[in-house]
Amino acid sequence: MKRAWAFSCILALNAILGGCGKDGSGSGTQESGASASQAASQPGQAASGTTAASGAPAPSAPAVVTKAQLPAEAAETLRLIKAGGRFPFSEDGVLFRNSAALLPEHPRGYYHAYTVRTPGSTDRGQRRIVCGGPRKQTSDCYYTEDYYASFKRIAE
Repeated sequence: MKRAWAFSCILALNAILGGCGKDGSGSGTQESGASASQAASQPGQAASGTTAASGAPAPSAPAVVTKAQLPAEAAETLRLIKAGGRFPFSEDGVLFRNSAALLPEHPRGYYHAYTVRTPGSTDRGQRRIVCGGPRKQTSDCYYTEDYYASFKRIAE
């Protein structure tokens, strides 16, 4: 229990300090439907100069990455998504709530998160692919290598 609390404190401190960067990044929270440890705060992506209807800065559009530019493990994860699984981790395919609003807004249940294996890592690592829409569909997917702090749209 102490270790989980310490881990949460470290992640919260990381999010606070990450928001103090010179690029104007704010901090956001990302929740995944899998576990409480995945609901920890993460630094947000830099906002553009525009403001949303709420008066808060609107997030900038994610950068784009081609499938050829992704690590080989990400290509394998995309293949598994299209095939409908047999995913290596039970948490793969869980609801991604997009509570930090770094991805385009959609109704709850639209996005799902999948692990991208990290060579040499003893756990799931920080790399994920988040796909929107029906399962087995990869036309609206995003890659993150920093556990949801930033995203790159995967170009078809």
